[in-house]
Amino acid sequence: MALAGDMAKGRLAIIAGSGLLPSYVATAARQAGEDPFIIALKDEADRSWDGFDHAVIGVGDFAALSRIFASNGVDRVVMSGGVRRRPEWREVRPTLKTIVKLPSTIRTLLAGGDDAVLRMVITLIEGNGRRVVGAHEIAPHLLATVGPLGAVRPGPDDRRDIARAAEAADALGRLDVGQGAVSVGGRIVALEGVEGTDSMLDRVADLRSAGRISARRRGVLVKLCKPQQDIRADLPSIGISTIENLKKAGLAGVAVEAGRSLILERDAVIKAADDAGIFVCGLDRGLPSWGLA
Repeated sequence: MALAGDMAKGRLAIIAGSGLLPSYVATAARQAGEDPFIIALKDEADRSWDGFDHAVIGVGDFAALSRIFASNGVDRVVMSGGVRRRPEWREVRPTLKTIVKLPSTIRTLLAGGDDAVLRMVITLIEGNGRRVVGAHEIAPHLLATVGPLGAVRPGPDDRRDIARAAEAADALGRLDVGQGAVSVGGRIVALEGVEGTDSMLDRVADLRSAGRISARRRGVLVKLCKPQQDIRADLPSIGISTIENLKKAGLAGVAVEAGRSLILERDAVIKAADDAGIFVCGLDRGLPSWGLA
């Protein structure tokens, strides 16, 4: 017999961008007894949503989003996956409730950092009477844990690089620019911008090939949640492609923030990292030496 609270519970919607994360969230939701409605972003979502109720809308089409929420009884929303392109102002379709906020919306889309944009979107969704929840609340098994996750552990030089790259990633995040930094021999050689982690690692590989980075020192990638970030959207994530690109760049490993970063295809990531002699570890801001001492 269903409880009154269950009967009152509305439907979960998943706003899906690119990558594997939306699929993981949708699967986890279904396994928990939900019937998620997928809202695939046009020219961004790259997965097939056969087998799920779904619709495709433009990135800036808040009016269509509102109609989907209303017609499908949506009360909770998850934002997941990558979005490569921001909508032009001509593509923004406001609702009557949000039209008064249109000037500030356009300014944020044009000039705001990623975190500012995501906060704006969350505000618009929740102003529509829905509650935004984090992907990690639906799929908590994706969260990174503290310490080494595979057989390979960071050595003393690696730990020094982790501390240096973490310092840089934290400063970068405060500026709302990116989430990742690479340190080689204590020197910051790359900071993540709008290109994303994989493209940044391609750049490190090119610098290594050109002799701009020492061939004797390996170095590390660190990805941290931005200090001011709303953790309901855009948590740092790594996957198989991260391990492949770490190997190409000649790096020793990757460290991500435990409890505030996602590991997609966790078992496959750990196996690929172990096979390549690369470490994967979770960091804790609240512990001395990030919990790696």
